[in-house]
Amino acid sequence: MSDVRITTDGHVGIAEICRGPNNYFDVDLIRELASAFEAFDADPAIRSILLVSEGRNFCAGADFTSPASAVVGSEREGGHLYQHAARLFRCETPVVAAVQGAAVGGGLGLSLVADFRVAAADSRFTANFNRLGFHPGFGLSVTLPRVIGVQKAALLFYTGRRIGGEEAHAIGLVDVLQPTAGLRAAALALATEIAQSAPIAVASTRRTLRRGLADAVAAITDHELAEQQQHFETADFKEGVKAMAERRLPVFARR
Repeated sequence: MSDVRITTDGHVGIAEICRGPNNYFDVDLIRELASAFEAFDADPAIRSILLVSEGRNFCAGADFTSPASAVVGSEREGGHLYQHAARLFRCETPVVAAVQGAAVGGGLGLSLVADFRVAAADSRFTANFNRLGFHPGFGLSVTLPRVIGVQKAALLFYTGRRIGGEEAHAIGLVDVLQPTAGLRAAALALATEIAQSAPIAVASTRRTLRRGLADAVAAITDHELAEQQQHFETADFKEGVKAMAERRLPVFARR
């Protein structure tokens, strides 16, 4: 059974992640989502994409209770997680994401595949990698500073702090703030508005604005992965994950 539901609304292609309530991702989900985006790209009737998810949270990132091999995949099994993440960034169709609840870690990275994010005041965003004991991933080393600036990105990375929708909107991480009940409708309205502009001109303008982004993400995810693989072997990573599960501050030993 597919974990990505594909529908359309006029010239808007809708990709819905169906792993509620938390919508944890793994290599299979990101591969399927990338294939959906590529299919939308190949359809001349589709002029924008709406990325949504069912359940309480947009995407809570990786489920660290699962084996690492299931989360990240491998070359032998059809590609690593970040290879498929890079495919998402090569999508040529504008993307709007509706972000309800939490966008955590790689889930935040997934939201930044989109050109625009629509969220609510009670939405929550966190780049909690360093708090868990490892390097940021999913291209966030490039995408987060690009959206909110290096200084603010560094603050979110180093502290792993969680910010709400209003603060995310104030720093430019969220483009439209909407009450939760109307969040998906507002995101669809924005995607429809984009689809009403001339598609050739939109595509050309988007290529100009995002020039080099997909290549930069592909390169940085190679580096992110190499760093993460080292960090996954540390005692600090094990402590970070354990502390998260126990809902306490981690006690890191620098080893």
